[in-house]
Amino acid sequence: MSKKCESPFCYAPEATCSLGELRHEDCPTWQKSTAAAEGTDSAPPTDGLALPWSGNSLGGADRSFATGRSSAKVVAVVGPAGAGKTTLLAAWYLLIGRGTELREHTFAGSYTLTGWENIAHALRWTSSGGPGFPPHTSSGSGRHPGLLHMALRKSVTGAVTDMFFADAPGEWFRLWAVNRDGAEASGARWISEHADVIVIIADSEALSGAERGIARSVLAQIFQRVGHERRGRSVAVVWTKSDVEVPPLLKSAIETSAKQHLGNHTTFSLTVRIESDPGGERPFMDLLHWVTEVRGESYSATPSRPDTNDNFLVFGHGQ
Repeated sequence: MSKKCESPFCYAPEATCSLGELRHEDCPTWQKSTAAAEGTDSAPPTDGLALPWSGNSLGGADRSFATGRSSAKVVAVVGPAGAGKTTLLAAWYLLIGRGTELREHTFAGSYTLTGWENIAHALRWTSSGGPGFPPHTSSGSGRHPGLLHMALRKSVTGAVTDMFFADAPGEWFRLWAVNRDGAEASGARWISEHADVIVIIADSEALSGAERGIARSVLAQIFQRVGHERRGRSVAVVWTKSDVEVPPLLKSAIETSAKQHLGNHTTFSLTVRIESDPGGERPFMDLLHWVTEVRGESYSATPSRPDTNDNFLVFGHGQ
């Protein structure tokens, strides 16, 4: 059997079939690869053409078909294992699904609704019990990150922004922070190279627990790696599980480390334990608004008028 699809833009079986087949074994290209490897006749022609997506998480090569209508933004959610990265993504999806207001945007669709449901189902109330937490993203699922897609429409202008959120295991980022060029860091390296916005997760629970020294060391290594590869991109540090108190001296040391390695950055605090605070979901939406609207430091918030009398160059910048 062929171990890899012969299509240069498909990473099956490590990621979803690029032609949208739910089972990569059903893809004509995969069947052709297998037939060639086994020296048998070519696979029979298919009766139809599958859509270029299946509803599951997208691969890195799948962004092109979704970006022709608008600008697109890749959001890297970076942090150690168990810090709450997948829970953050699931919370965004569920809050939008229940109609929570997102300031200046409205939900305009997704190519990965199945992928969103796969991570969000654990947070739902069911007849058999209350919500829990999504399972940890497995580091054995492949070398390429899963991208969750969400289209957001600007309420005033109607413009659509396609957002891609990287759902990747924390083990990738730990290895990447230590050795950027290591083979096991290839997934995190791809995210770092393609991300437009970087969100670093600081796990309050881990940083206040018995192994807080190790948690602090890993987080400091991630700060340092992101700082080296930032290239003017906007960065946020998000304290998850903020209902758990981190020792003040330790928190101060971590904030100093973030400032030292990252420079300018934005800070958020989140907790899913909002029983006593009806407005506790607002910080989640504030963070989503930030990643949607923020632009890199190399961009100007308002376009400047060109210093020229050439009408062609002035066109589009206002008079």
